Amino acid sequence: MNIAAAHLDALQALGYTEAEARFIYIVATHSGYFVARQFLAFTGAHWGKRTTTFWNKLHTNKHARTECFPKNGTVYHLFSRRLYRQIDRENIRHRREHEFEYIQRRIGMLDFVLLNQRYQYLETEPEKLRFFCGDWNIPKHYLPARLYLSRKSPNASVRYFVDKFPMFFDPPSPVVTFTYIHEGSAVFRDFVRYLESYLPLFLQLSDFRLVYASRTDAHFGKAAEIFSSLVKIPLESDIAGDLLRYFRVRKAWDEKQYAAVTEADLIFRNQARARFTGERFEELYRGWTNGRVGEMGIRQEVGTNDRQHTVGFDTFLLRRLAPATDTASPE
Repeated sequence: MNIAAAHLDALQALGYTEAEARFIYIVATHSGYFVARQFLAFTGAHWGKRTTTFWNKLHTNKHARTECFPKNGTVYHLFSRRLYRQIDRENIRHRREHEFEYIQRRIGMLDFVLLNQRYQYLETEPEKLRFFCGDWNIPKHYLPARLYLSRKSPNASVRYFVDKFPMFFDPPSPVVTFTYIHEGSAVFRDFVRYLESYLPLFLQLSDFRLVYASRTDAHFGKAAEIFSSLVKIPLESDIAGDLLRYFRVRKAWDEKQYAAVTEADLIFRNQARARFTGERFEELYRGWTNGRVGEMGIRQEVGTNDRQHTVGFDTFLLRRLAPATDTASPE
């Protein structure tokens, strides 16, 4: 992780030590929220004068507020516009107040970054836009975006990568790694929505990987299955060819030609059924079975992968970063 010297100098000018400035920069950029155990682990500090002095600086300068949650302890929120302005993060949404579920995920994101400081991160929306649209010449309409309406203006604004999940490289490799931070319940609805919003961008990349991070490994198997079904298989396969094979296997089974269907065909059919669901594919199937739509028509309709994709998926057990010897934490 490379932090510009100018940003550290600007934070130190507000009265923070170099270690405190580095921590504040990482929190402001990747989370907006932190808990005491994260500061203690990052700085190697213990409870005492040093930590008390840091908390007092944050509150005296009105750079942070404390928020207390029953059963979840105290959370510190960096909210000062002046502080964010010092590191060119004035317009970042981390300054605003949020619900606990949002805060919980941001603390998880901060744990991930603090545990993986050796990577080079794409930290801000403009930086990500320059990378994908400038360096890779990908049009903006392929990027995950959200439309925001303003109370002060009739004009709406488009924001990109609003989830702000960590995105990074592992130098010298140029392959970008996306992340998804799972916090809370075992419902995968949000993960599916995330993949669907990023799929247009994934289609434009020849090589990328995604890391699924969670507090427990109980979700890893299902997450891998979802990623494979929605992203990996479609991007690395011949879509039209797979659809035609699915139609052939399905037709043979529907017509009770069981001898023509192998065990591999049945496994493929079960996997393909989840990929090719919806009225669009049902209409194509009806047209194919009655001879109105041929192989060429199907290939023209669904297209083909004209780009070679290499898609990686990894999991990461997201442990709670804590001081090595100090077990007293207010979280």
